[in-house]
Amino acid sequence: MTPELARERARALYEARATGKPIAPFTDEDPSLGMDDGYEIQRELMTLILADGDTVIGHKVGVTSLPMQRMLGVDSPDYGPVLSSTVYRDGDTVPLSRFIAPKIEAEIVFVLGAPLRGPDVTVEQARAAISGAYAGLEIVDSRIEDWRIKLADTVADLASNGAMALADEVVPFGELPDPRLVGMVLTRNGELVDTGAGAAALGDPVAVVAWLANVLGRNGVGLEAGHLVMTGALHAAVPMAAGDEFVAEFDRLGTVRIRVGE
Repeated sequence: MTPELARERARALYEARATGKPIAPFTDEDPSLGMDDGYEIQRELMTLILADGDTVIGHKVGVTSLPMQRMLGVDSPDYGPVLSSTVYRDGDTVPLSRFIAPKIEAEIVFVLGAPLRGPDVTVEQARAAISGAYAGLEIVDSRIEDWRIKLADTVADLASNGAMALADEVVPFGELPDPRLVGMVLTRNGELVDTGAGAAALGDPVAVVAWLANVLGRNGVGLEAGHLVMTGALHAAVPMAAGDEFVAEFDRLGTVRIRVGE
């Protein structure tokens, strides 16, 4: 893929985000596209977004569960930036019109207390850099028609990140003995939707942070103190509709909820 084509595809995604009109998968036109091509497009897309004044406050890691990796035919996660313009708080109403085909996922979100730069970051080093954890909800969205994504498509599209919601309180990491064992219950309008536990995210959410630091480090990028890391869904993504209220209750981390507006 030429740099010119990467910029052209990034512009198509940028316009899809602005207009709410999805585009055909890039892999329809070129089935040979892979993860590296997706990240090249993602970098060009971020150049356009940051030029509008948005800022990066962390990263999301996706495809952290074995079922999702098998579905996309990969053996590792992917990542994308978390933008300051996409963050909601507990109890906020999230307008459905902001998205194209949104779905919701409950996740453990870590905040770093110290910088973390790969390569060769260990899980123990990642653990030492984490200062706290939030109960979180990610709204995944695809600017690709009908979620017909392959790996290159979702990577290019900021790893299908749409928005996130955080609980009001951060729990000090030292009060969270084993993030793998943090249980979660998700309800929609008071009805049970799904359950999960921290181990669904790459076996250990802390290992997700180490993986991210090492992958970013190969590109000369580091995680900074204060950055958020969304560690991956603990269950299958759930479609959203106007009028829905989602509540995720986490062991030790507390509760985060959003309402879905028009």
